[in-house]
Amino acid sequence: MRIIVVDNGSTDSSITALQERFPQITLIENHANLGFARGCNTGIRHAVTAGADYIWLLNNDTIAPPDTCSKLVAKALATPNAGIIGSVLCCMHEPTQVQAWGGGDLNVFLGRSKHYTAPFALGPHSYLTFASVLIPRHIFEQIGVLYEGSFMYFEDSDFALRVTAAGNTLTVAETTAVLHKEGGSSAPRSPLIDRYAVAAGLHFLRRHSPAPPVSMALFLAIKFASRALKGRWNNARAVLLAVGDYRRQRHIAYTDKL
Repeated sequence: MRIIVVDNGSTDSSITALQERFPQITLIENHANLGFARGCNTGIRHAVTAGADYIWLLNNDTIAPPDTCSKLVAKALATPNAGIIGSVLCCMHEPTQVQAWGGGDLNVFLGRSKHYTAPFALGPHSYLTFASVLIPRHIFEQIGVLYEGSFMYFEDSDFALRVTAAGNTLTVAETTAVLHKEGGSSAPRSPLIDRYAVAAGLHFLRRHSPAPPVSMALFLAIKFASRALKGRWNNARAVLLAVGDYRRQRHIAYTDKL
């Protein structure tokens, strides 16, 4: 196993600490914060070029037991048609509580998702959260990399739908237990997070909703109203700012190709 760390423009001593403590790793320095998808894709492309058979994406706000990778690979070998192998995610501060059993269910009309917290039959509208997933190399060669149109959020949902649409399945390595501090890289419910999430949701609906204009209008109305009714005016303003972000981003050409 080879470890690749992608640093998305850290401004502290992260890079120096990594180089000193773990000289054996491959460290890729992005000199700016490129967002989640572009950061992951930097590592994915490097791994594919290096000849990796499987690529394990692991967030920086996780703790994975030492046998996690072997369990993910064993599940992949036992399920050759699986396009993504998910992990059982447990809450960082309550390790016995399941945060997400691999992922959850998607509503592609409203852009909403709900975590599974127990074993569940994964279907065409399921997704696996990318806090910890194993993906075979041939999947990237078949459908491409993560969508880079938005800064963060909805990448895992977008990728999962593309994987299943291409005839592959989703599965979960049931015996894994990765601790995940959800939202560990950002303050919960901050206006900035709303802005990122809403812009990403608009991209997702444009790409996957059966009726994008209707879905996008409903998505925005629900997001704005829910924040306004609670008096969270900074968050409501962030919803409106996200529309401008989306409009600027949609005119930029993005490729899913590896």
